[in-house]
Amino acid sequence: MKIKLYFLVSLLLIGFSSCKKSNGFEIKGEISDAADKMLYLDEMGINGTIGLDSVKLGSSGTYEFNGNRPESPEFYRLRLGDEIINFAIDSTETITINSNVKNFSTDYTVEGSENNTKIKELVMLQIALQNSVNKLAQNSSIPAGIVQDSIIKMVDSYKTNVTRNYIFAQPNMTYAYFALFQKLNNYMIFDPLANKEDLKCFAAVATSLNNVYPHADRSRNLYNMVIKGMKNTRAVKEEQLEVSPDKIKQANIIDIDLMDVKGRSRKLTDLKGKVVILDFTIYNHSMSAAHNLALRELYSKYSAQGLEIYQVSLDEDEHFWKTASDNLPWICVRDANGTYSNYLALYNVTNIPTFFIINKANELRGRSENIAELEGEVKKLL
Repeated sequence: MKIKLYFLVSLLLIGFSSCKKSNGFEIKGEISDAADKMLYLDEMGINGTIGLDSVKLGSSGTYEFNGNRPESPEFYRLRLGDEIINFAIDSTETITINSNVKNFSTDYTVEGSENNTKIKELVMLQIALQNSVNKLAQNSSIPAGIVQDSIIKMVDSYKTNVTRNYIFAQPNMTYAYFALFQKLNNYMIFDPLANKEDLKCFAAVATSLNNVYPHADRSRNLYNMVIKGMKNTRAVKEEQLEVSPDKIKQANIIDIDLMDVKGRSRKLTDLKGKVVILDFTIYNHSMSAAHNLALRELYSKYSAQGLEIYQVSLDEDEHFWKTASDNLPWICVRDANGTYSNYLALYNVTNIPTFFIINKANELRGRSENIAELEGEVKKLL
């Protein structure tokens, strides 16, 4: 009787174990030279990172994590110290990820998942881009304007490759979604809120994801981003805008009155007597660092001669704007309306960044979308 009871219990345990594995996913592999290191498994949700499991690696470096199958594709990461390996799960799959302690996040292999093989390719492409940008930005012998133009070309080439070979090639795949949210200098490379071509990429993935997982949080979030991007990038209406007389000061300048990072009101017309670069920009953009680097070079050369920069941020995240602009030497203000700013319409701004040159008499003397053209105009007016 006892033998039968034990046998029944064993069958139940085996059945439970098999059921659990069939309804979940498994991540396993080996991390060489990582004895006594802690390896963590995290879930990368749209609302933040959630720690799921951890293991102390032995001399063999082998590990195994199990988790419940997500209702829709989700992203996870293996974390060893400060280095991470990103991967995605969309079924009851078994994935093998092998690496080593020295080059954990770059020198790894993936088996059992086409999605994650492609994600690794995207990670390596992004790392190569970041390294190239860093090398260029650190070369002090190259003028800042040329640096910015070169970085723009690098990013455009990167986006063309990723768009053609990863996003539009298979917009229904998880790696296409992953590609949309890659970053350069912590800024999104693809910007659906300000760039019509980038918006097309988001729309393609949103449509594919929504068809298969219409109730998933990621589907709804992506769809909302596309809707907002469509509103933001809509064509400027041809109808004439009415400008109230109190906004027009001096000759042909439209005044701007916004708060700076310290909460002080800063009026554009208060800068009469200086040559002013009026700059509409977004700090949370992949080009922001190079953009401000080029402006800083101009400011360093000519601020003592009477140049001022009045920079209008259209960032939605106020805290991010304050942090990013805190150490900039010129006037930094923010329009809380973001890309819905009335000032964009009043100045007929359709691309970011856009610059305006204002002379010492508060007169608008020109506009440009190319920072390399600014220096000559500034020197003429000083």
